[in-house]
Amino acid sequence: MGRDLKERLIEEARAAGFDAAGVCHPDAVPELPARLAAFLEAGYHGQMRWMAERAHWRADPAALWPEARSVIMLAMSYTPESDPLATLSEPEVGTISVYARGGDYHDLIKKRLKRVARWLIGTAGGEVKVFVDTAPVMEKPLAQAAGLGWQGKHTNLLSRDLGNWIFLGAIFTTLDLPPDAAEAEHCGSCRRCLDVCPTDAFPEPFRLDARRCISYLTIEHEGPVDESLRPLLGNRIYGCDDCLAVCPWNKFAVEAREAKLKARDALDAPRLAELARLDDAGFRAMFSGSPIKRIGRDRFVRNVLYAIGNSGRAELRAVAEGLTGDPDPAVADAAAWAVRRLDGV
Repeated sequence: MGRDLKERLIEEARAAGFDAAGVCHPDAVPELPARLAAFLEAGYHGQMRWMAERAHWRADPAALWPEARSVIMLAMSYTPESDPLATLSEPEVGTISVYARGGDYHDLIKKRLKRVARWLIGTAGGEVKVFVDTAPVMEKPLAQAAGLGWQGKHTNLLSRDLGNWIFLGAIFTTLDLPPDAAEAEHCGSCRRCLDVCPTDAFPEPFRLDARRCISYLTIEHEGPVDESLRPLLGNRIYGCDDCLAVCPWNKFAVEAREAKLKARDALDAPRLAELARLDDAGFRAMFSGSPIKRIGRDRFVRNVLYAIGNSGRAELRAVAEGLTGDPDPAVADAAAWAVRRLDGV
């Protein structure tokens, strides 16, 4: 398949709102099975059982769809307009990861991927499948193989042009497109992302132990969080951006073009007292169209109560005490812990 088609494809991707696009073959990262096996064997995936259950697909893109001949990786910047860590010093509010302050990126990117995919089919034929985060696709290694950037020491994708605030999407196709050269690693001796991690979640550079990662603990982890880790969460109530925010490559990043990815005012610095009082209906209403909705009210309020316990604000004690009898055991446990913390016990 000629380069002319690929150049037009990249132009179409940019017109659809993507900031970068590249191509690799499904077998472009032969070390994937060994890397994933080592991650799972170490138990770094924690409660994310789906990673192990679907490992045979995740480790081998060709197994996911044997007919695929090319993988088109697409990147969209969601670089924030202001310092995403500013609210960490405001204990009465919650800090939400930048990607979740706006609309659900899954829906947005999937629509854009389908637009590019329809153009490709209409122009060159073939078959396509689109994937955004929820399928067993290791987007970051494939994006590096497609030349979009490299996986930094914090394991996230880094780009010399976009920094590391990047959403990824993939289009698998039966068309045989010319691949791009893989990107090399450019982290050098820098270790800012490793040193800033509040919970020391990186056992070594380029390796993450999700069981200690605040993003995992506040989003994926079910039930109570280990008490030794709770104080380290600070006021982070959904995700964590510390390792992303300190990366020096962000000085070259462009701000997000897509308005739907911009932060909602209500989620920039939401007050903990108001969030803790959310019932299920109120939670669903507040987070309609947000990725936060996926974790449900109970897990979210559990996180809020950890933040209240870490706040040092005596006026929040009554809020926590009011939830010590919550029907959800993890919420009740978090509320009791917050009361003890605020009492200095």
